[in-house]
Amino acid sequence: MLDLTIAIPVRNEEKNLLGCLQAIGTDLARQVVIIDSGSTDKTIEIASSWGADVVNFNWNGKFPKKRNWFLKNYPLNTKWIFFLDADEYLTPEFKIELCRALTNSNNIGYWLNYTVYFLGKQLKGGYPLRKLALFQVGAGEYEQIDEQQWSQLDMEVHEHPILIGSLGNIRSKIDHQDFRGISHYVLKHNEYARWETERFLNKISSTIPNQWNWKQKLKYLTMRSVLIGPIYFFGSYFILGGFRDGSRGLAFAILKMAYFTQVYCRIKEKDI
Repeated sequence: MLDLTIAIPVRNEEKNLLGCLQAIGTDLARQVVIIDSGSTDKTIEIASSWGADVVNFNWNGKFPKKRNWFLKNYPLNTKWIFFLDADEYLTPEFKIELCRALTNSNNIGYWLNYTVYFLGKQLKGGYPLRKLALFQVGAGEYEQIDEQQWSQLDMEVHEHPILIGSLGNIRSKIDHQDFRGISHYVLKHNEYARWETERFLNKISSTIPNQWNWKQKLKYLTMRSVLIGPIYFFGSYFILGGFRDGSRGLAFAILKMAYFTQVYCRIKEKDI
């Protein structure tokens, strides 16, 4: 059993949570903690029946949000903390590589890689999904953004952990598969677009920080251009092979293009 706490932030995740917990298993981590934000479905019942610890989080509209609040307030007694979403499922290959990485590690954190499922099947192409979601307790926290209630999102969206030290990469992928359907996907991305717009207008300067990766630089350089949506579509569908997924790949790229186009429109609306 690894010297590891797996923390799963949730709100009304009854369709995803049990599968997520079952994929973790009972002999991987010393502790599995559910961070709940007032779920009204069977989320808490599922978590308790499985044997996970449950803590409640009530957001006051200010910093910190859910993950940072957990890091600041929960008495963690393990060396490592791993933030896992309820729609993310650990694969056997990932767990083998995770055990190998954490047993003999000089790194303070790890980048994790994810598959993406859309309309019930794994996508072969499109932009890769990576997160810095596994790191040593006390090594850092998620970047602070005082959003002043731009949205109702009580959990960090695109904030990344700020860590100082060497980082590793676990190549085996975690399955990212949300069973809540297209309606939830669209509503979620509408809220993300609102958050992204306000963050850009309030926090992002005209200069691009050197620590951003090329995708972040491209996004913020084109945020005020109507071409941001088509640029994303071209990169996802043609350059990164979204066409290999046929109609599903086309639909996914179009939805992502619509998301970035919505961000552009929201920014222009605010500029009027």
